[in-house]
Amino acid sequence: MKSELKTRENDASVAAFLEREPDAARRAECAALLAMMQRISGAPPRMWGKSMVGFGQYHYVYATGREGDWFVIGFSPRKQNLAIYLMCGFEVLAADLEKLGKHKLGKCCLYLKQLGDIDLKVLERLLRSCVKHMKKHQACGDLNGC
Repeated sequence: MKSELKTRENDASVAAFLEREPDAARRAECAALLAMMQRISGAPPRMWGKSMVGFGQYHYVYATGREGDWFVIGFSPRKQNLAIYLMCGFEVLAADLEKLGKHKLGKCCLYLKQLGDIDLKVLERLLRSCVKHMKKHQACGDLNGC
């Protein structure tokens, strides 16, 4: 049973989306995240919905039968924070999260006021760990463990 998600990958321009960011400092942070995530994921940036930039893709199936496709890592420049999406879950990343710097966590989101508040090398490790985890577990069909 594949239900339709509101937020889907689309052909909107990532560059045009990021250029609309009114704050120059936030645009620069987005450019840094774009380059970092593309390099780490090996995937081109794609728009998901109207405000999320995602890299890579995986297919999921819940026990309920609901299934869909989503990006592996991504980000969204929000008014209050930069939202970093790490679809592998935070338990996989716990050790590095302690070393990251000032941040908040949501369900699959890492919220940052600005990149200057964190250690970018630690962020790179988090992103690499997440991509590695997702590739490994997507191959066996179970994102929670093989």
